Amino acid sequence: MKIDIHTHILPRDWPDLDAKYGYSGFVRLDHYKPCCARMMIGERVFREITDNVWDPKRRIEEIECAGVSMQVLSTVPVMFSYWAKPADALDLSQRLNDHIAKLVRDHPKQFAGLGTIPMQDPDLAAGELERCVRELGLRGAQIGTHVDANPYSGRIDTLNLDNASLQPVWSAAEELGAAIFVHPWDMLGKERMPKYWLPWLVGMPAETCLAICSMIFGGVLERFPKLRVAFAHGGGAFPFTIGRIEHAFHVRPDLVATDNDTNPRKYLARHDDNDGTIPARFYVDSLVHDADALKMLLKLLGVQRVAFGSDYPFPLGEAHPGKLIESMRELSAEDKAQLLSGTAREFLGI
Repeated sequence: MKIDIHTHILPRDWPDLDAKYGYSGFVRLDHYKPCCARMMIGERVFREITDNVWDPKRRIEEIECAGVSMQVLSTVPVMFSYWAKPADALDLSQRLNDHIAKLVRDHPKQFAGLGTIPMQDPDLAAGELERCVRELGLRGAQIGTHVDANPYSGRIDTLNLDNASLQPVWSAAEELGAAIFVHPWDMLGKERMPKYWLPWLVGMPAETCLAICSMIFGGVLERFPKLRVAFAHGGGAFPFTIGRIEHAFHVRPDLVATDNDTNPRKYLARHDDNDGTIPARFYVDSLVHDADALKMLLKLLGVQRVAFGSDYPFPLGEAHPGKLIESMRELSAEDKAQLLSGTAREFLGI
């Protein structure tokens, strides 16, 4: 069985949001030829997509061909719209969440769902998360690695995930038993990376590392010990810089350990007094495109905290979902089963 926790979906159509909300910056779809569309922001092409982004029949055909048992559906991160007016972001979130919930109801064996929530207003976000779980039957929510400044609320700063204002979201997620999937978006430093697709190659791993460090050093995982949170793309740069991060914790605690004096390595897998293994405190997906990188992830986090994820249906995803895990001869059948579906079940609360 293969459960893919990292896939993206959109409705085929939605209203002109710039016209609906009265200001610009929202995504629209331009279906300029059969089975293809452009995601447009104003007159700029953000991304070209094909019908497997919106057509459930096409999607099911492809996942069955790949041997994927179930996909966990979440929106495309550019749709988060954390920069927008909170009420408008809530309205858009509800539209996207209702769409995912309908697909899950129509195809319960093939799909599970994660909602999107308006993080620029944590109280609204917590309320929509509750609706997603209790009314729509979704497993939790996908959120971004940060919440950008919001001119409509007068907030000029960008919030990292340790910000105290976000506590209502973590509290609601813990109380609801909701899974939180953190996905990079609106990458930091993008103004310095106009070429070579560097925002996706350099910015995304850095964004995810920033999010993990923020939640660790900000004490979020300490205050909410039952919170289930996973980070996309194998945790980005974090697994490969943990040595530097831990070293800084020891040599400059005055700068690093100001809000949490727990060694960051203690959030990774470790041995207990009975020579057993305690898995890491958080989850990551398996999307690293490299066998040695995946081995390192398994060593650092434990097999119980790495879940199969493909980033379907985008080009930076795994072209043959699950192939990397399945190709690793050093993994036992039990470990492969855990990676391909067991960890996803635990993360999603299935």
